[in-house]
Amino acid sequence: MRGLSQPSVQRSGAVKKWGFIAMHAAVAAAFIFLLQRFSLNASLESSLLWALTFAVCAAGLAYKQSNR
Repeated sequence: MRGLSQPSVQRSGAVKKWGFIAMHAAVAAAFIFLLQRFSLNASLESSLLWALTFAVCAAGLAYKQSNR
C-alpha cells in the first residue's frame, strides 16, 4: 500500500521544485527591470534584456540548488 502513494509525493516535489525555480527567476527579473528602468534610467529595451539575462541566470542557480 505504501508504494502506491509514492509517485504522488514525487510529483508534488517536482511541482514545488519547478515552482521555486520559476519564482526565483521572476523575482530576479522584476528586481533588475525595476532597478534598470527607474533607478538607472535605462531604455525599455535595455531593461528587458537585462531582466531576461538575470532571469535565466537566477533560474540556473535555483535549478542547481534544488538538485543538491
